[in-house]
Amino acid sequence: MFSLGIVGCGQFAGSFAKLWRLHPGVGDILATDLLPERAARLAADHDLAGTLPSYEAMLDSAVDAVAIFTQRWTHGPLVVQALRAGKHVYSAVPMAITEEEIAAIVEAVKETGLTYMMGETSHYNPAVVYARQRAAEGAFGRLFYAEGDYVHDMDLGFYEAYRYSGGENWKATASYPPLLYPTHSLGGILGAWQTHATSVSAIGVVDDRGDGVFDRAISQFGNDFSNATALFEAADGGSFRTNEFRRVGYPSWIRESRFRFFGTERSLEQLATVSVWQDKERVEDITEHLRPTATLSPDDPSLAHIDPALRDAFASGTAPVHDRSRLPREFAHAPNGHEGSHHFLADDFVRAVTTGSLPPVNAWVAARYTLPGVVAHQSALQGGARLEIPDFGEAPA
Repeated sequence: MFSLGIVGCGQFAGSFAKLWRLHPGVGDILATDLLPERAARLAADHDLAGTLPSYEAMLDSAVDAVAIFTQRWTHGPLVVQALRAGKHVYSAVPMAITEEEIAAIVEAVKETGLTYMMGETSHYNPAVVYARQRAAEGAFGRLFYAEGDYVHDMDLGFYEAYRYSGGENWKATASYPPLLYPTHSLGGILGAWQTHATSVSAIGVVDDRGDGVFDRAISQFGNDFSNATALFEAADGGSFRTNEFRRVGYPSWIRESRFRFFGTERSLEQLATVSVWQDKERVEDITEHLRPTATLSPDDPSLAHIDPALRDAFASGTAPVHDRSRLPREFAHAPNGHEGSHHFLADDFVRAVTTGSLPPVNAWVAARYTLPGVVAHQSALQGGARLEIPDFGEAPA
């Protein structure tokens, strides 16, 4: 059993605080936030052991591990700081926003031997779980092409989320470049297809809403792309394409991330409400096998602080394709989220810390889920120039 510190007590942290509070492998849980009242509220809502006044105080404390749920562009330095302080780390996505930050995390994990895990929800998207199983069986034949979309319109909850996290200057951060948040699409593709990206050409779409979001003059990131598409070369031949869309006529409250995999013998296609497995002769509807059953109503009082357009992502349960037998029994009736991923992510981290094993999305895997998007953004800024993608290799045996 280990103690845990939660860093950043916004809308996402509560889902995992609840699960780790239930998990038999986790002991005391403390919380900290730049806004102390948020840490106090999280601690009260989930009966945590208490709060600490700062991140530095948490790193100086006796907690064994930290879970970082801060703003998406802050993760890299905070992760390295925690590892160097002797703490195991769970980090929300993305891993980091520059190659240098990613390299620093990989190096810190190598030198300290501590657990690092990135909490990529798409790794347990039902279609990805199914594709991973089928790929392991060789059922696709040779995989040669895949597609991953993260299609989440700003109008569907993101405006309120950025206002909540960004304060008065929220528009400066709401302009976060789509390709720097690549793991919900890349993580699904690479979570099933055991390859990595070697080069990319990407195109960004300049926003035309005119409301100050994705306005280069206002953006903290100098970004005016609201949508972007990237085509990647795969290491073992073939290619895959990702879409990161923030202005799109699509019901992202039903399904934010969706995937397609094409092999020489069979293919899998997942849309908003339908999923099919097909070969050269027939199409099999596997929708129900991949459909999560909700464990919590979107109207549940525990979700009252979350914009209604985002609540479905926090209320979904697991699908028949998920193997729940590996989960602690305490999770049997616990709230889940993001198509069943939360239970598995919370348990993966506990297993890795308590056994010393590598989590599925360890530092090397996380780098492959993240760095291609960083390079893709640079390609888009250069009008689609094809750029090479460095690779940190696989985790040491």
